[in-house]
Amino acid sequence: MSRDSNKRGYAALLYHWFSSISSFETGKYISFRLFLAAFTAFFFSIFFGRWFINKLLIFKIGEDTTKTDSEELKQMHFDKRNTPTMGGITVIVSILVSSLLWCNVDNGYVLLLIFSLIWLGALGFADDYIKLTQKNVPGLRSKSKFLFQSVLGLIVGLILYFHFHKYAWGTQLTIPFLKGFRPDLGPFYILIVTFFIVAMSNAVNLTDGLDGLAIGCSVIAGIIFTVIAYASGNVNVSNYLNIPYTPGSGELSIFCAALAGGGLGFLWYNCFPAQVFMGDTGSLALGGMLGLIAVIVKQEVVMIVTGGIFIAETISVIAQVSFYKMTKKRIFRCAPLHHHFQFKGLPETKVTFRFLIVSILLAGFSLILL
Repeated sequence: MSRDSNKRGYAALLYHWFSSISSFETGKYISFRLFLAAFTAFFFSIFFGRWFINKLLIFKIGEDTTKTDSEELKQMHFDKRNTPTMGGITVIVSILVSSLLWCNVDNGYVLLLIFSLIWLGALGFADDYIKLTQKNVPGLRSKSKFLFQSVLGLIVGLILYFHFHKYAWGTQLTIPFLKGFRPDLGPFYILIVTFFIVAMSNAVNLTDGLDGLAIGCSVIAGIIFTVIAYASGNVNVSNYLNIPYTPGSGELSIFCAALAGGGLGFLWYNCFPAQVFMGDTGSLALGGMLGLIAVIVKQEVVMIVTGGIFIAETISVIAQVSFYKMTKKRIFRCAPLHHHFQFKGLPETKVTFRFLIVSILLAGFSLILL
């Protein structure tokens, strides 16, 4: 084996190790590695999560539930005060470890996802750190957060724009049920990529308000896009479904599986009553990843359906703020939407489970769209 081959072997870790074992053909298959990625991320998240929560408790890194304008919401979440936060680090690390072990990290899409995951995770960490260390400060300014998200979106958008030019579908938009109609967005595609990453990142962040809600919906979306990414990266399946074939995107199914597995491991501790909160560290990163994955496999519209809960939560905030500015009246008792149902007297667990049921139904419908 040459020096270059050795370097690739170290870079891609277990993928190239399996490839070098001629008798172990199974280890080369994406379908096999995605299950290993899911289990690796799950168990790593479980064991690392327990250790991490103990460290957060020792250093007294807990959520300040009083940083809200609603007195009623303060009372509802009074028992949650000082719950360890920034648990999203557990999810991010579990995804990274599992992806580095089981993905082919020579794959450009995988590298792009890892880069974006670290970028948004660092942004979320800075936001959480400011919340925890500065009194009466709700975190990073919205403009600063939006700026860093947009810069990432533009970088990714430019990379994908020039990369996709080599394919026939290039910068076309795929619309379910209208597969013969694929409008070419041209350079405008860069802005669409930026918008989608920023929007999904913030949408998951807004949904992260009840125990197990945001991570539960993220796991469901991760499972669905494990299937979609696998189909998109397989020329026979993609031709059969008449969806864009994206060479190399099959490796994204392994990343999606790691996301779902790591998310389930985190849900072990985040389900009601939560032992740890995800914080912006996790929610900004997970949302951005889901948005980027959808963009790469050319299924942005399907992600809007799959992440319908995220979209509804975002729309509820936009509608609430806009309507109040115009009329000084509120549409909802409180926004995002999950708090509205809490204010109407529904227990937190009932709101969470009903939202998750809707998320599962939307996920099933999104597969029909293919």
